[in-house]
Amino acid sequence: MNKQVSTVGTNTYQRIKHDIIYGELEPGSKLKLDTLKARYAASLSTLREMLSRLASEGFVSAEEQRGFFVTAVSKEDLIEITNLRVLLECSALEESVQNGDADWEGNLVAAHHKLHLMEQRMLDGDETQKENWKRYDWEFHLALIEACNSKNLLDIHATIYDKYLRYQMLVITYRGQEAIDEHEGMFKAALARDSKLARQLLEKHIRKGLEHTLEAMPA
Repeated sequence: MNKQVSTVGTNTYQRIKHDIIYGELEPGSKLKLDTLKARYAASLSTLREMLSRLASEGFVSAEEQRGFFVTAVSKEDLIEITNLRVLLECSALEESVQNGDADWEGNLVAAHHKLHLMEQRMLDGDETQKENWKRYDWEFHLALIEACNSKNLLDIHATIYDKYLRYQMLVITYRGQEAIDEHEGMFKAALARDSKLARQLLEKHIRKGLEHTLEAMPA
């Protein structure tokens, strides 16, 4: 029974977090427990527990006497999140490129192949699978850094990446061939075990994404 309750809680947490990241629950909106109960088929106690967990991660804000709200967004917050992502992901990439074994290489090749196919589809005008595109993008970036030998770093990075992704999904636009070329460059540098070049290309890629998102955000 406890395992079942835990599974329900985890599923509820993942669904709410997904809906926040992908804009189904809008920034700043109030999270009314009765509405959430009907939407996610979860008990009030489970909802409170999962919302508190999301608050501890920064996706929800808990205000005394007022309840829970989806965390608001701002350009300043996006810049701070991006700087953290650069700090964590670039450090992890250098370690991963130096430590990665044959399995790491194989996973990276597979992740890049899936992303590249999806990017080509989008370049051809098919924008029906934007969520899959971002999932493959995440899998590629994770494959790059997965051999860094630090679970704590990967866990923190995953949360920061999701916060960064939320901003991208709010104003989602595709950078096209430029982004494809950046991914290709990182991929080749990583396989060549050129950790310094891979790091430089990754930071440039992330900061280009920041510029693109800032330009698309309303004033």
